[in-house]
Amino acid sequence: MTTPISSIGAAPAPAGGGDGGLRKAAEAFEAVILRQLMASMRQAKLGDDIFGSSATDNFREMADAKTADTMASLGQFGIAALVEAQFRGRASSLGGGPQ
Repeated sequence: MTTPISSIGAAPAPAGGGDGGLRKAAEAFEAVILRQLMASMRQAKLGDDIFGSSATDNFREMADAKTADTMASLGQFGIAALVEAQFRGRASSLGGGPQ
């Protein structure tokens, strides 16, 4: 059975950290966007990598993921703040947020 979208925001926030959960989710979303951005930049290489291997690619992906997580937690791009503000406003209009 599926839950209608309109009733999702109306659910009561978990005790002791409803705001932190929204912030963490927004930062995770920003990190995903930054990972995709970094992956696109890596694909636009100008030459052949002399030391290239699948192991090197795997470690670069892990390093890029950690870098994206760190960049998202610093909030310099502002994507997480925008997502958080949008969902906080949506929750308030549905009656699920703080009054």
